[in-house]
Amino acid sequence: MRAWHRTYGLPVVVTNCSNNYGPFHFPEKLIPLVILNALAGKPLPVYGNGLQVRDWLYVEDHARALLKVVTEGKVGETYNIGGHNEQKNIDVVRGICALLDELAPQHPTGVAQYSDLITYVVDRPGHDQRYAIDASKIDNDLGWTPEETFESGLRKTVQWYLDNLDWCRRVQDGSYQGERLGFTDPKDLIA
Repeated sequence: MRAWHRTYGLPVVVTNCSNNYGPFHFPEKLIPLVILNALAGKPLPVYGNGLQVRDWLYVEDHARALLKVVTEGKVGETYNIGGHNEQKNIDVVRGICALLDELAPQHPTGVAQYSDLITYVVDRPGHDQRYAIDASKIDNDLGWTPEETFESGLRKTVQWYLDNLDWCRRVQDGSYQGERLGFTDPKDLIA
């Protein structure tokens, strides 16, 4: 895209983002995996010592940032979109467990609290210790910052999964065929 912009004047803006989380995140990713494994009484795998750091961006904040870049960004520029929510993986897992203890207090048989399910596993080869993004340009140039803190976004995410366990099961068992959830009329997308 950048080459087409420089060569032919194609009006583009480019974005890079940190780790997204929120509703509809497929169950193989860390946050939904931990939620669903915990509810099923399965181990909660944490790679290595769990001290790897990630910056987390709530998906609705990402969508708002993309809209901001498309409508107000400077053509030809690249904007990094970050959540300003750097967290260690083990802290993310513990945070999910604490929320589940509160929001889904009926623990699986033999589980006193969800954090009892945390299981440290051999780290992946080449596992990055830190993913972070410098989002100062979008903050300074476009005045965008995320609305959700990690805690508020994580609470919304955990609640969404608790409210949509049928969708999760269908994704996990392969019966999900991409049917839309939520808005069905494009007019509903305009806030």
